[in-house]
Amino acid sequence: MTTVVPTSEEDPVLPVVRFTAELSWADAGPEVAEPQVTRLCMEAQQYMEMERWLDLASLMITSAEIVFSKVSDKDLECIFTVICNLVSNLKNPNEELEVAKLISTKITQPTDKPAMRLKILFDLYNLLEGPDSRFFVYMQALTLALNGAVTDHIVSSFKKIDSFLKEWNIGIKDQRNLCLTVANVLKENKSSGKDSFKFLTKYLATFSGEDSYVMSEAKEEAVHAIVEFVKAPDTFQVLFMKIV
Repeated sequence: MTTVVPTSEEDPVLPVVRFTAELSWADAGPEVAEPQVTRLCMEAQQYMEMERWLDLASLMITSAEIVFSKVSDKDLECIFTVICNLVSNLKNPNEELEVAKLISTKITQPTDKPAMRLKILFDLYNLLEGPDSRFFVYMQALTLALNGAVTDHIVSSFKKIDSFLKEWNIGIKDQRNLCLTVANVLKENKSSGKDSFKFLTKYLATFSGEDSYVMSEAKEEAVHAIVEFVKAPDTFQVLFMKIV
């Protein structure tokens, strides 16, 4: 199988489009495949010339997803490096967010090769500049880690959550979602019940001062926190005292 190796003389986008298109249409036979491959390459060229990066990302990610299970991890990494690098062309934060949403949502939908998918999301995250884009992709990574049972690959990032929160500057609802999701990841990972409890209590703390209707949303998790405390009071005593 041909490996994608972009050269310095040409933009890597078109070789990747051709490579994934040829694989996508390989089973259709040359009479059907060749016109489709040509069409996709022409569309990609037009999108590049018109700087329609969202449309280009959509075209590339669709073909790449079709061949995800057909190529080596090395080729996948090369393909998605090129796709993710499209965000480098975007100067508008809203446009960056739209492309980030498109790529990360497509990546997290299937469950095959979850570790590779998670790596792609991390690579995308590091290419992004907007805090909204970064937060969205990080939440997608958390969801993928849970659904794909690869929580070990993301737990180490939780040490940076406080600095992430300062960088993202997210609202209270997003903070709740983040803390609860992190708590669930740690619970699934079984790495540290104490750490899971810590994020669960951070989640509950965000409801301080809310009315009874809003606080009812946290009822189930509050019960869960009490149960965990009763199970191992010595482990959680310090954390519990801080909350009280």
